[in-house]
Amino acid sequence: MSIAASLIEDSKTSSKIRKIVGFASGGIFIDGYILIMIGIALVTAAPALSMNETWIGLEAIASLVGMFFGGLIGGYLSDFVGRKKMYIIDLLIMLVSSLAIFIVQSPFEFFITRLIMGVAIGADYPISMALVTEFTPKKHRGVLNGAVITIWNVGAIVASAIGFYMLSWGPDSWRWMLGSSAVFCIILLIGRWDTPESPRWLASKGRVDEALLIAKKIWGDNVTIEDLQEDQKNKTSFAKLFKKEYLGRLVFVITLWSIINIPQYAMYSFGPQILQALGLAEGNQWIWGYAALTLFLLLGCFPALRLVETVGRRPLAVWGYLLLTIPLLVLGFLPEGTGMIAVICFAVYALFNGGPNILTAVYPLELFPTEIRGSAFGFATAITRLSSAVGTYLVPVALLKIGVNQTMIWAAVLCFIGFLVALVWAPETKRKTLQETSSPGKTLRSI
Repeated sequence: MSIAASLIEDSKTSSKIRKIVGFASGGIFIDGYILIMIGIALVTAAPALSMNETWIGLEAIASLVGMFFGGLIGGYLSDFVGRKKMYIIDLLIMLVSSLAIFIVQSPFEFFITRLIMGVAIGADYPISMALVTEFTPKKHRGVLNGAVITIWNVGAIVASAIGFYMLSWGPDSWRWMLGSSAVFCIILLIGRWDTPESPRWLASKGRVDEALLIAKKIWGDNVTIEDLQEDQKNKTSFAKLFKKEYLGRLVFVITLWSIINIPQYAMYSFGPQILQALGLAEGNQWIWGYAALTLFLLLGCFPALRLVETVGRRPLAVWGYLLLTIPLLVLGFLPEGTGMIAVICFAVYALFNGGPNILTAVYPLELFPTEIRGSAFGFATAITRLSSAVGTYLVPVALLKIGVNQTMIWAAVLCFIGFLVALVWAPETKRKTLQETSSPGKTLRSI
């Protein structure tokens, strides 16, 4: 059978697949939800638990630290024991850690609950995204993967609204804010319970009969095992990521993903100016202000979701990183007191950020075979959490040492490096099967 001849890769996106995609996005939603909610919750949690500045900083990064370990562990385990088992286990851990906040009595206990929540969310990224990739056909894979990753922004906006409302609940409001994620966990647990195992993963492990049974339920009785296009009995090995045929791909996706993180933190350094220009800088209005900034970033993803399947992945990467340098450079030479220009620059940045942002959920999944797909995405998730932590630390330090303008110029330089990386290495995987895009015998540009 030729690579192109596959009923599965050429199929339509059915209601069964849309359900899988919808509930897979829930973990990313919760990530956005808790990472924004923690900033609001600390307003009342810090005095309630007598936190000093050190503890406040640790609580803020606890989830990021947890995501580092969760990405490493969860991605590998999903390749080793299966997508479905880990898909349910990590959600149960999220639920327990959400409810545990109601019995927390010290800053240390608070830190542990947020750390465990981060581990579960970090694990959920590679598990969920691998499932979405392995169930969706080639003509919709880019837009559906991209749509799932944009749900982070929705979670962040919902957290802003709920957190603003719950702040009025008194000194224990932080418990209800952070515990509220349990509601979403329960909804997801119910929705995910009957999710089938990935037939691609089953076929890659030589479990052909099980794979074919599930494939027929999803894609119809005419499907054959050849339509899955999986080499059977492939051994999962974390070390395989670092072999010659995949190491370059791993460096490529981590580089582009990391580069998108730090400038985004730099843009948020303009938050006070932007909020003031929007009239959202007084009292608790800052919560709505940051929701507005996140909304900008969400809106920027919509045109990219169309372009990823029309113009393709490579142009979206090359032009996306190049165009990101423009608003950052403008801000680099912008005099103080020009808040509305900062708002315009942020809006332009958000628009151009959409392409590179959704590609973080496309390239890492398309460029690696089924037996190491979860491991690759999990490892990339873990390493890029470090770049997020670097951004959290370096941007404030840079603002203090070299000022806002120089910080934005360096952010622009970083985006230009992303452009050069994309120009040299970004492959075009649009409308190609997973067998084509993950073949180990090809270099990035020959895909």
